[in-house]
Amino acid sequence: MPDATDTVMEDGAAAPEGRRPIPGQQAAAILMLLFSEEQAAEILTRLEPEEVRQLSEMMYTVADIGAEDINEVLDMFIDKARNRTMLGYKAEVQIEGMLKRALGDRRAETMLTKIAPKKPGGGIEALKWMDPVEIALLVEHEHPQIAAVVLSFLKPEVAANVLQLLPPEAQEDVVFRLATLGPVSQDAIETIEALLVSQGATSRGGGGSSSSGGTSDAAAIMNIINKRESQRIIKAVTKRDKDIARRIEDEMFVFADLIRLDAKDLGTLVRSIESKLLVPALKGAEDKLRDKMFGCMSSRAAQSIADEIADRGPMPMSEVIEAQRAVVQAAKRMADAGDIVIGGGGDEYV
Repeated sequence: MPDATDTVMEDGAAAPEGRRPIPGQQAAAILMLLFSEEQAAEILTRLEPEEVRQLSEMMYTVADIGAEDINEVLDMFIDKARNRTMLGYKAEVQIEGMLKRALGDRRAETMLTKIAPKKPGGGIEALKWMDPVEIALLVEHEHPQIAAVVLSFLKPEVAANVLQLLPPEAQEDVVFRLATLGPVSQDAIETIEALLVSQGATSRGGGGSSSSGGTSDAAAIMNIINKRESQRIIKAVTKRDKDIARRIEDEMFVFADLIRLDAKDLGTLVRSIESKLLVPALKGAEDKLRDKMFGCMSSRAAQSIADEIADRGPMPMSEVIEAQRAVVQAAKRMADAGDIVIGGGGDEYV
């Protein structure tokens, strides 16, 4: 919870001699209990849902602290306040008030329309506060394109839960539309915001949301839902567009994901790959993955590959990417044959 806790305590805030500093989350919770309900509520509206949950839980744990702890937190807060400015706090309200006093309501509104920063998708923020069941009920009777846009605004874990609550035939269409989603139009955003308003859902936080969509979003969701369902959906997408289905599958498991394999399976894979592929593939690998793959080889083989990587010097990125893609394809073939298990959650890769 970086915003809430870092504000009240960072390195450099000294605790009384002989006492351990109060952790940042506890200090934030203590401060919240010192505010009035209205003041605390205003702060909570500026936090993310997970931050609100963590801070609320922490407030229960510090409800019976003593005066010494309260004084320490206040001292820490004052130390931080000296080095910060609150100039931007509610700046929009202050600027609007100034202009209305100076120009009158109508002229001020005209000017604000031209100069005020736009905050796209403010109402979309309400999606972050809704549970998957609520979101599924919101979109189940809407056009699949609207459902795809909504999923693009959600975290993969939430989007996967929402998708699985939709009818099977709708799931396939929504995933295809999400995978092929382009820039989201303002009309689509306004439609979703109107749905949220009709359901009584309003944004509890400031700022806008961002949407991406595309095969990477679809792949992230496919990696979370169960194997049988992902197989069915990918098969249906393949019937509509083989290239899109292939791109989704390619992004469901990439070279960097090899680090999730256990040592036995990774060793089986490594032993099946020729050095002419391993050298460029490992040349572009992260240190942790490279070390893990070396650990699955004999010391002699690992040293030989390491020496060859060093001797080759700089390699074209295209060669590295192609080699890594070939290793991933080999891993998929071995998984399909039952020789290794890849993918998360103890599930075989689809």
